[in-house]
Amino acid sequence: MLTTDIIKCHGSGNRFVMIDIEAQPDVARTDMAALARAICAHPDMQPCDGVLYVVRQEGFYTMRMYNPDGSQAEMCGNGIRCVARLVRERYIHEDRFTLRSGGREYRISRCPDIFGSIPTFGVEMSIGTRSRDFGFMPAGSTRFVEQPIPALDAELRFTALSPGNPHIVARVDSIDMARLEALGEKVKRLHDEFPRGINVSLYRHCGPQAIYAATYERGAGITFSCGTAMTSCSTAAVLTGLCREGADIEVYNRGGMVRCLCRIDGDAITTRLTGNATYEWSGRIQWDGTALAKVARTAVMESEKTEYDRFADLAAAKYPFDTCL
Repeated sequence: MLTTDIIKCHGSGNRFVMIDIEAQPDVARTDMAALARAICAHPDMQPCDGVLYVVRQEGFYTMRMYNPDGSQAEMCGNGIRCVARLVRERYIHEDRFTLRSGGREYRISRCPDIFGSIPTFGVEMSIGTRSRDFGFMPAGSTRFVEQPIPALDAELRFTALSPGNPHIVARVDSIDMARLEALGEKVKRLHDEFPRGINVSLYRHCGPQAIYAATYERGAGITFSCGTAMTSCSTAAVLTGLCREGADIEVYNRGGMVRCLCRIDGDAITTRLTGNATYEWSGRIQWDGTALAKVARTAVMESEKTEYDRFADLAAAKYPFDTCL
């Protein structure tokens, strides 16, 4: 029987369970994918979009993120901010440092609070425009910007980007969640175009330097937000001239709002994602190798949750889900 401490946390409404393996090395010797599936399925964890394991490898603190289906994601922009908070509070105690995820290094910064006293972190992502995951991309192409993928949808124009994991995003006049879910499900059947699956997002223009994004995440389905997707949508908005380069873009979602800032230097694209890292409660679980035998909450961070909920309500009032320009 494995007993381990956990933290229930979220970035922009994207909710996770976080486990510090540096402090609890026994967790590394279990089936981490099976444990993630059991955690995400347990009713006391709902909603839960994945499990974040914090490990130390080759001198770097590293995030290993597992989806609810047990698959491992290379990167999670909302999750890495939660990991950044834990690592800064427990181990590094600096405002600028580097984390790893999926074999890449990411520069992290403790940022001014996005609202009230909400802990806020920024992560710099180098954005790739080519990937072996883009089976739909013509040979020899260096960018895929607002182009059709006929096998997926006859009307939409997609931009393909990789901030650490693969994404396709399309600008729309209004976001149809049923259509988004259908796109995400159809991707699973198109093995030539999407050999390892892909994250699919729809985004719309809300106002000057503001967009609204919704995502079907590979391995998780539709979530309240996705950090790498919001990074990809804001980058696409700059590449297509919808938003300005080098200036903050407010990216709204059903979980709240983040800020993205895209810089382009020739072929190099870097986008900084800035947003909350909120703890909801901490506790302890027991794992028998098959299911969670026990879940106990030891502390509830009610003030953190309340403050973020206020922020999310203000974001929703500014740009409601069903409005657009």
